[in-house]
Amino acid sequence: MTARRSDEEHRVATPLELLFDLSFVVAVASAAANLHHALTEDHIGHGVAGYLSVFFAIWWAWLNFTWFASAYDTDDVPYRLTTLVQIAGVLVVAAGVPRAFDRADFTVITVGYVIMRLAMVTQWLRAARSDRERAASARRYALGITLVQLGWVARLWLPDSVFWVGFLVLVLAELAVPVWAERVERTTWHPHHITERYGLFTLIVLGESILAATGAIAEALDAGHSQTELISLAVAGLVIVFSLWWLYFDHPAQDLLITLRFSLTWGYGHFLIFASVAAVGAGLEVAVDHDLHVSHLPAPAAGLATTVPIAVFLMVVWYIQVCPTQRGLITWAFPAAAVLALLSSLSPAPVHVVALVLAALVAVLVAVEHRHEPSRA
Repeated sequence: MTARRSDEEHRVATPLELLFDLSFVVAVASAAANLHHALTEDHIGHGVAGYLSVFFAIWWAWLNFTWFASAYDTDDVPYRLTTLVQIAGVLVVAAGVPRAFDRADFTVITVGYVIMRLAMVTQWLRAARSDRERAASARRYALGITLVQLGWVARLWLPDSVFWVGFLVLVLAELAVPVWAERVERTTWHPHHITERYGLFTLIVLGESILAATGAIAEALDAGHSQTELISLAVAGLVIVFSLWWLYFDHPAQDLLITLRFSLTWGYGHFLIFASVAAVGAGLEVAVDHDLHVSHLPAPAAGLATTVPIAVFLMVVWYIQVCPTQRGLITWAFPAAAVLALLSSLSPAPVHVVALVLAALVAVLVAVEHRHEPSRA
């Protein structure tokens, strides 16, 4: 298992990586569905806290494999079989999402992580044995992952009164492991490959939002609700999802992933991007429930279920992908759109208004880029 070159040409995602990504579909869908039900029942605090904690477990499992594979994907038989074990662990994590969300019981998710981490540590130890130049970094990864996983297992026996304290401490420990390991010798992850992998996962969560909104509208049609209202809501939801896609992929970041400090900021910042995009689907479902009068949320809160994740998405994309490369009008257009998105929750039709806000932001982006196109040429 020798390290792949960070400047390797034509480096793209492999079929095995795509299969690994697909194993997260059920977990992401389950987390978004539980958020939708919690918000509809007006359990906002419980729903948001449960969603963020569960989504962190999903996202972190994906991130660990993605960055390792970018540096050490040898695609031989041992690598494929070890990845199979990790996929099995992901499916166990997905099975544990409802229990973790409803009762803060992370037992099943922890079991899934143990399965994944046994495979992940094996991969890092194999890399340490083969890649002498980066052996110290690989051993740090193996040690750090093992110690933190032992902490997660031990946390299962902590009393409920200190659940969130233990959870947050271990989250910080998880985030610290790559920082600690990469300081010895940076692994040879590939910037273009990493941005492509993140882009593919963004497409997965966008697809989950489309699926969730479509399912909610189909149920409303079956219940005999007004077709005109539902069609307009479906069009607004489609504009929202398409705009989020446009705004994210219009600023590729592979040229920015040079320094370790920025790559960690960019890589970790995507937790909020992935979580917010998946939450948009739940918000659109809440909007349908509110129109059907089956939601316990007041109108402004129902609007915030869609507008808050959109505002979070805009601010994070602005910070990690727009600000490092853009100047002038576009640098304040994103924050302005985020504010307008939040204010749209006070309107009679928040989903429709925020769709117009996003469409306007895309139009501004296109106009600015078209204006500067001759100078770039």
